[in-house]
Amino acid sequence: MLYAVMIMLITVIRTIILYTVVIFSLRIMGKRQIGELQPSELVAAIMISDLATVPMSSVNMPLLSGIIPVFTLIIAEVLISFVGLKSRSFRKLISGTPSVVIYDGKISENELERMRFNLDDLLEELRLNNYSSIADVQVAVLETSGKLSIIPKDSARTVTVSDMELKNIRHDGLPFVIVTDGILNEYELKRSGKTLEFINAVIKNHGANRIKDVLILSIDIEGGIYIQLKERLLKQRKNNGKERI
Repeated sequence: MLYAVMIMLITVIRTIILYTVVIFSLRIMGKRQIGELQPSELVAAIMISDLATVPMSSVNMPLLSGIIPVFTLIIAEVLISFVGLKSRSFRKLISGTPSVVIYDGKISENELERMRFNLDDLLEELRLNNYSSIADVQVAVLETSGKLSIIPKDSARTVTVSDMELKNIRHDGLPFVIVTDGILNEYELKRSGKTLEFINAVIKNHGANRIKDVLILSIDIEGGIYIQLKERLLKQRKNNGKERI
């Protein structure tokens, strides 16, 4: 009887330890792990759960036999995330790239076939996003997480406060993301119809000298520019300001 109680107590303690390790591991991988999973993150989450259950149920197995593989996976995932942060080509290899499956109310059959995404799945995703008709969709993008992002046509979108002033109706579409993480996207630059000189002028007007200093720069359909500089540059400015004082 005492032996059975001891075994049960050991099992409970091991379960709590492994549960804590898994929670800690998921926290290390970042908040996105809880919501939208990239392929490498999904694989890591599945393997972590499998590795943790074995020593949890087997008292005879050393606890480290479950903890060491879990932390090995975490280290691998963190390294992959770090390399993906620095290398766009590696990021594309691991996570893939978003695919435009609907543009201007028309389905791209080639993209659907390439992504092995059938029409039934597409229509289901549209309905889940409260769009019953493909004709109401300006742009639909299948993200790397597997979710469908939708930009509706002007006639189908929800009316906003600014839209109530008829002269200020805004025409939306897929914005041109020219710079991401200090890297110029030449395809997006060409698609926007802007020149490199124009982009450099915009960057200089916002206090930066190089494209590498820009975290993100995008231009919407109406020519509106969104730009955010890297925190490193902003901190340097702040520190220089303090030195002058």
